[in-house]
Amino acid sequence: MKIYIDGALLDESNAKISVLDHGLLYGDGVFEGIRLYNKRIFKLEEHTKRLFDSAQSIMLQIPISQEEMNRAIINTVKANELVDGYIRVVITRGVGDLGLDPRKCPKPSIIIIANKIKLYPQSLYENGLSIITVPTRRNIPEAINPQIKSLNYLNNILAKIEAVHRGYEEALMLNHAGYVAECTGDNIFMVNNGVLITPPTAAGVLEGITAKVVMEIASNMGIKISRDWITRHDLFCSQEVFLTGTAAEIIPVVKIDDRTIGNGEPGSITKTIIEEFRYLVLNSGISIS
Repeated sequence: MKIYIDGALLDESNAKISVLDHGLLYGDGVFEGIRLYNKRIFKLEEHTKRLFDSAQSIMLQIPISQEEMNRAIINTVKANELVDGYIRVVITRGVGDLGLDPRKCPKPSIIIIANKIKLYPQSLYENGLSIITVPTRRNIPEAINPQIKSLNYLNNILAKIEAVHRGYEEALMLNHAGYVAECTGDNIFMVNNGVLITPPTAAGVLEGITAKVVMEIASNMGIKISRDWITRHDLFCSQEVFLTGTAAEIIPVVKIDDRTIGNGEPGSITKTIIEEFRYLVLNSGISIS
């Protein structure tokens, strides 16, 4: 595997960063996950823009332009001869001292990894996922704004640990007020009386790129979409629930906190959206051929 670090494509065994990099020491940096389907990079421009927006928000100056970043991503994918895969782009604050001060980090680092990823077994995409609400709450926006895809994912990891220790693959996270926010790495949607509902940004959720694609698909299908506050009770009584994310794609949820959702099988709207999404990702995006 070839990994891009600061302008060079290196063998995995030689791809190293300093132990004094503040991305490692303090989680000081930002990242994006991007999908490759059929030698096409899906929503590359949108992901790159969000990466630069995240960096802007934490006052991290990426040393190359968005256009140069796109070319670096494409070249990394080509070097790894991938047809389908997952791309992780990481920008760290760079090497500094053992203090917190970002002024001590004169040069940010860029890391691009292109490889495979599989979050869940195929059977869960076909039959649906069971999730559980965990005690760890989503960070409040005033602490770490969820629109910043930072390298500090401990909040999400703690929630994941709690789910795994209870025997579940995924966790439902509430916000500080007790409303549904999102899962550890995915946005959440529910269908109630034919309306597709997902929490608003103010609930403490990342504006997911896959989530936006799903809403566009639903709109084209004539499905009404609502950004509204959701409680656990709302989810329990909904007809369908599914999760969305770049790595996870779209995965149905058939049980939450031991409550069966709908008839306990992936719903018709969910399945149709998955079909439309699959067609879209295989036939759009920036070609690397």
